[in-house]
Amino acid sequence: MKHTSKKILEPILLLLLFSFFLLLFGSRMGLGNMFKTIMYTAHDLLLNTVFFIMAVAVLTGALGGLLSEFGVVRLLNKLLSPLMKPLYDLPGAAAIGIITTYLSDNPAILTLIKDRHFVRCFKQYQLPLMCNLGTSFGMGLMLTTFMIAQSAIAGYNLLVPVLIGNVAAVAGSIISVRIMSHYTRKAFRNTSAFGEISILSNKETQTDKSYFERFMDAILEGGKSGVELGLSIIPGVLIISTFIMMLTYGPASPKGYSGAPYEGIAVLPWLGEKLFWILKLLFGFNSPELIAFPLTSLGSTGAALALVPKFIADGILMPNDVAVLTAIGMCWSGYLSTHVAMMDSLGSRNLVGKAIFSHTIGGMGAGIIAHLLYTLVSFR
Repeated sequence: MKHTSKKILEPILLLLLFSFFLLLFGSRMGLGNMFKTIMYTAHDLLLNTVFFIMAVAVLTGALGGLLSEFGVVRLLNKLLSPLMKPLYDLPGAAAIGIITTYLSDNPAILTLIKDRHFVRCFKQYQLPLMCNLGTSFGMGLMLTTFMIAQSAIAGYNLLVPVLIGNVAAVAGSIISVRIMSHYTRKAFRNTSAFGEISILSNKETQTDKSYFERFMDAILEGGKSGVELGLSIIPGVLIISTFIMMLTYGPASPKGYSGAPYEGIAVLPWLGEKLFWILKLLFGFNSPELIAFPLTSLGSTGAALALVPKFIADGILMPNDVAVLTAIGMCWSGYLSTHVAMMDSLGSRNLVGKAIFSHTIGGMGAGIIAHLLYTLVSFR
């Protein structure tokens, strides 16, 4: 009986939601203009944003492949390992999770969890923490490179704000993991370590390839992973960003709606104006429209990046904003779209709510810290 009622209820709810969408946008823009704007905006995002992000992903993927192939990742792991226990209450092997997700994306952490030698470094309460740790650095290299690349468009150097954003994202990750650790310790109060075997004790695969062959294989395989990442973000960018853009901007012309790309009903600026004093106090935002970036980052950082060129073109993105958005974008990394699946894979589905709550606080903390750090640096 329940299953039958659910079958009837679901399509009704979907139709009601779709009708609300048509009423919300169509009543202001006109149905014809609404559909034209949707198509033109998605098309423009695909050509001018997605392919640029994909190009960045290919280059950063190639760099990541080189760093892994020639031992830089292992070296960084050894350097970071002594910091993991005091900062995150995690074993040194967890540093590999930071590096792999920074070079790729959130789900990369799951490939490590499949390695039994890696898992045996952890106590049971520590394993779910890898979800929040990995997500805090997802797409980090690509986001950093993309933001720095906007310097040419913005007309000023964004290197320092982006580096501040990276530092703040690290602080946000510590906040997120430490809060989550409070809940996992309670959930696994009576468990102990699985063992002391380190992933670094695994014998590396020997190869007879020359340095040149290894170099070419690394950059080509890494670049291929960048293409896959670029393709995977297309749905998020086109669907989420188009919707967010239409909630962010109003008509392109004083004469009214014409169906041009990036037109909309400007709900988010209205919401941002109501909350602007909070946004200004916490993050130092210069414009209420910037609220669109954190909201989009909840579901997809790749989609959030699509908003940046428009912010720059409109002259509303300042260096402080770049630092804050970099920190929030990296720390949140679209966690609402990945946390459930990742926690399920880690065997901790019952802690999903706690993980999302912890990461929400961590991302907000990252943004606040980025604003404070940039303020301190700019005073010098």
